[in-house]
Amino acid sequence: MDELDIEAVADPDLRDPVLVEGLPGVGHVGKLAADHLVEEKDSELVRRIYSEHLPPQVSVSDDGTAELVCSEIHAVELDDRDLLVLVGDHQASDNAGHYRLTEAFLDVAEAFEVETVYALGGVPTGELMDEYAVVGAATDADLIEELEDVGVEFREDQPAGGIVGTSGLLLGLGERRGFRATCLMGETSGYLVDPKSARAVLEVLEDALGFEVNFDSLEERADEMEDVANKIQEMENQQSGMPSDENLRYIG
Repeated sequence: MDELDIEAVADPDLRDPVLVEGLPGVGHVGKLAADHLVEEKDSELVRRIYSEHLPPQVSVSDDGTAELVCSEIHAVELDDRDLLVLVGDHQASDNAGHYRLTEAFLDVAEAFEVETVYALGGVPTGELMDEYAVVGAATDADLIEELEDVGVEFREDQPAGGIVGTSGLLLGLGERRGFRATCLMGETSGYLVDPKSARAVLEVLEDALGFEVNFDSLEERADEMEDVANKIQEMENQQSGMPSDENLRYIG
């Protein structure tokens, strides 16, 4: 096994493509958003990236077949342009691997003549919420202005501690290689998988790139996670001695 092995699966002609990354992270926000794009739009697998920097394991499908873990890049067809969507179940397991894999992702983007990169992720708030802002960071002022026009918030010194992993390196390494790059981060508690935050990020991406996607399956997952969150809140109330919503109904 080489340090990196990029398998070319297909080489479609793409129209003005942009790279969209959504790997596992806080609240799985970026992963949910990127996976949803691949599932809901016309897509084609174009690259698999294997690396010794990924966890030493195989994934097992529903029928019992096993496959070495990898990252995948899918071409997604939109009305006016195309996307290259980077998905996977893992990020690199060491610092050097984050750099090596991100350079490989940018190599693929460069080969398809991508100029702009959108990394998707979450920014933790430490509390459950009803409304979800999308916080951004970008490599140039013009891109910041474009994203502010579609509702992205750019906050001083946020996210605290910067952006780690692939999402951060796509901006840092991407800028050094001449890409315009941004990271769109949906607010999330950080405690649970967060489909609502993923939807907020996708809605901003829709406005920025001019496409529409159906959200029914994300809404179903959001309802499931809301049930989980309500149970957690009820448990916390019981532990703190606070009355639950059910009990409050009988206080007259």
